[in-house]
Amino acid sequence: MTTTAPAKAAVHKNPSGAAHPGTRRPGRIRRIGLPYLLLLPALLLELLVHLAPMVIGIMMSFKELTQFSIRDWGAAPWSGIANYKVSVDFDAPVGEALLHSFLVTVAFTLLSVGLCWLIGTAAAIYLQDTFRGRGLLRALFLIPYALPVYAAVITWVFMFQHDNGLVNHVLHDQLALTDKPSFWLIGDNSFYALLTVSVWKGWPFAFLIVMAGLQNIPGELYEAAALDGAGMWQQIRRITVPSLRPVNQVLLLVLFLWTFNDFNTPYVLFGTSAPEAADLISVHIYQASFVTWNFGTGSAMSVLLLLFLLVVTGLYLLLTSRGRKPADV
Repeated sequence: MTTTAPAKAAVHKNPSGAAHPGTRRPGRIRRIGLPYLLLLPALLLELLVHLAPMVIGIMMSFKELTQFSIRDWGAAPWSGIANYKVSVDFDAPVGEALLHSFLVTVAFTLLSVGLCWLIGTAAAIYLQDTFRGRGLLRALFLIPYALPVYAAVITWVFMFQHDNGLVNHVLHDQLALTDKPSFWLIGDNSFYALLTVSVWKGWPFAFLIVMAGLQNIPGELYEAAALDGAGMWQQIRRITVPSLRPVNQVLLLVLFLWTFNDFNTPYVLFGTSAPEAADLISVHIYQASFVTWNFGTGSAMSVLLLLFLLVVTGLYLLLTSRGRKPADV
């Protein structure tokens, strides 16, 4: 008498051999949703820290909010777009001062970002070659970026002092480049003092990013170019700069946003009353809000600044993305 083994249940599979979509296991769903669940606390905290103050600031820009109504700002009179009209009326004192601050900030940002990128790129390319003491130089170059902002800027405040500052001591007493000691924290020289501190503080970040990008360039390209007779400048122009294009696109945008919104450096350097030549828009909005107690106008200026940065960022990303070639599939 023969017995037969019980027949195994047939498993229905599609022609490609994969299991039927309807047989997805709950464990797979849990594995897919776990990363989003872990990101949820950080996302909620980010919304609480950034989005909530942004919405409140936009609401404040449509209210007549002064020192008389700040205690109960929700019940402040509704002013509509009056604060925006005052801010963009460039024939009036408020609008004229805001326009001047905007132009100063644009000039300062372009010079600072350009110098930071140029010095950082030059230092990164120079330190690509192996020589004794390269590691020490890398560490020294990163010191300005590692120092706390307030400690570094306060040190520069002492160095820019008129009577006993190091800058005047070197330029006037030792090198005799000036006829008399200069005032660096007031007048027109305040712009150059602010630019010096900003570049000193910002170029190590550009150096760090460019140095990381240079590690991804194959050395065989430089060897082949050297065999073909290309000099150092030709190698930098034909190999280094094109290869660093994706890195520079992100680096320049980050430097622009950081520099344009920089508040700590001018505030610590000049205090609440920045000189006219160094009146950056971040400090100007602070003065309009917390010095004159006109929070509605200050909020409107902040919203206008946000819109300007969003437009500039969008246009920059649009222009830089046109030159990218789609990845091969």
